[in-house]
Amino acid sequence: MFLPLVLVPAMLLLPPVAGGDEAFVRLDYPAAVREYDRGLVVNPGDAGLLWRLARVYVCMAETAAEPDRNRWLHCAEENARRSIVADSTLSEGHTWRAAALGYIALEAGMSEQVRLAREILAETETALALNPRDDAAYSIRGSLYRALGNAGWLRRQFARLFVGELPPGGYEEGEAALLQAVVIAPDVMRHQYELGVLYLDWGRLPEARRALERARELPVRVAIDRPRQQKIGELLDQIRKDLR
Repeated sequence: MFLPLVLVPAMLLLPPVAGGDEAFVRLDYPAAVREYDRGLVVNPGDAGLLWRLARVYVCMAETAAEPDRNRWLHCAEENARRSIVADSTLSEGHTWRAAALGYIALEAGMSEQVRLAREILAETETALALNPRDDAAYSIRGSLYRALGNAGWLRRQFARLFVGELPPGGYEEGEAALLQAVVIAPDVMRHQYELGVLYLDWGRLPEARRALERARELPVRVAIDRPRQQKIGELLDQIRKDLR
């Protein structure tokens, strides 16, 4: 007697890491979360699953509105921290904790921003010591240094007097970090985009235009890349007007 053939969706046949990664590449973030959570039921302390959950929650938060955005960011930070506790030698746990903290810092007060800035730099420094080719860690450092470059003298003095001194660094350090990210992963839109925005903030419009034009040609790899493409077009239009 033959049993009836039951067709099972391909992703259900994959182990949780592979199934989650496949869903992540398709930008199906809820499916990725389900797959990674499925793996954690069996292995609750699996550092690889935990940092992947942190990554997908960061990507979900990037395109979410409140209150989901804040919830996803704290889920990302918690899972990254758990990954570090489970295995502190994996660079990705430190990198994605830094990414979550970077977004959390945007909504924080100045004293909290000073504390988080130091923590983000420490986490990315650890990530790069563990994996010198971690392009995401370089990119996060570059974004933070750009923000520090935008902190004027008065703000730095206020921070030093009342809430603690901001970390040193600025546009030059941001450029160096982002260029390194581009060398490692030239096809990642974020790295070129952030480099272009840094040059724009720095007043180096020709370099900003070149970086943004390169970013515009790169493929969509995460959900935020779609609205990022629109922003790139707007920035390029403004740069063309400014360069006339």
